[in-house]
Amino acid sequence: MNLEIKNLFVNTDDKDILKDFNLKINSGEIHAIMGPNGVGKSTLSKVIVGYPDYIIKKGKILVDKENINKLSIDERSRLGIFLVYQNPISIDGVTTSELIKASLDNSGKRKGLYEYVLELEKNVEKISLSKDMLHRGFNIGFSGGERKKNEILQLLMLKPKFIILDELDSGLDVDSLKIVCDNINNYLKENKDTSVLIITHYTRILDYIKPNYVHMMKDGKIIQSGDFKLAKLIEKNGYNKSFDIEGNINNE
Repeated sequence: MNLEIKNLFVNTDDKDILKDFNLKINSGEIHAIMGPNGVGKSTLSKVIVGYPDYIIKKGKILVDKENINKLSIDERSRLGIFLVYQNPISIDGVTTSELIKASLDNSGKRKGLYEYVLELEKNVEKISLSKDMLHRGFNIGFSGGERKKNEILQLLMLKPKFIILDELDSGLDVDSLKIVCDNINNYLKENKDTSVLIITHYTRILDYIKPNYVHMMKDGKIIQSGDFKLAKLIEKNGYNKSFDIEGNINNE
């Protein structure tokens, strides 16, 4: 999936968050956005997904050159846009199995019950999640790591075309992070046209899922872009620096 954001201005709670934001992600590319708290990274993820509380005042979000500004969350999910949440919610009274099946049905990817159960159990094994969790309330009593694994289970079942990873490594220990990232990388190998946007503070996840491009965000827009080398420079020197193409600091 190709996604392009042009001159985007976004407001929420009467506060301007994104200000002339621009980004282009081509099919099959992995992009990472890094930045300190409060610069609009998570706002960006929710705007792409279609949260109604985030008001687009100006600009466009284009998917394969089509403007999706007015599409609902459901309509965007049917296009193949999928968000892995920083803090996944819990839903009492609905099991994980029921929710995933309903999501598949709603997206037009309905499966027969036998086929569905086989695929679900296969993917549960891949992510090292206990099968009994499929029949418990959605994320009820799950640890932080189990919640993130549950997000990846949904990803594997729904097969999105554009994946947003919002602080994926938050709440994950080293072993769980490797399992989660290995499954994402395997999915991308099998679905080469899938694009990824990683939102993160740190480079830890980027050591597992290698981005083609890294962007530094500040004050609601991207202020510098580069390759993986930029992520390491940010990690070493912080967000209050900019760098030339040789990696030298521009503003001591």
